[in-house]
Amino acid sequence: MKENNNGEEDKTKYSDVELEEFKDIILTKLKKANEDFDLLTEAYSNNSEHGTNDTSPTFKVLEEGQQVLSKEENSRLAARQRRFMTNLENALIRIENKTYGICRVTGKLISKDRLKAVPHATLSIDAKNKMAKPNPIN
Repeated sequence: MKENNNGEEDKTKYSDVELEEFKDIILTKLKKANEDFDLLTEAYSNNSEHGTNDTSPTFKVLEEGQQVLSKEENSRLAARQRRFMTNLENALIRIENKTYGICRVTGKLISKDRLKAVPHATLSIDAKNKMAKPNPIN
């Protein structure tokens, strides 16, 4: 362990108070993510449309094609949003297990700033950068 400026060893996990702060951040993001997910799901499933748009005898090929593309895009966005929500839920589990904020590669604490920006992060910046760099061939 490295010593910090006070001559004390760096800590290896976040305190219960810090974990509660992160939990609040995650719960807020999860609530917003759920709302966004519901909007996306509604947009591609047409649950809110009970009109006569789909019974019109006119042919709107271009408009229908755009609607299909838009529905497909909303479906993809909803799937991505669902993965984000799952990652946030997994972060809550790590908080309960008191393993939140520990890099899965280095075993060191992930910085608070990174966790505030990306609360579901499981890698420190150093580990993420090392994974992103291509390995040179010897």
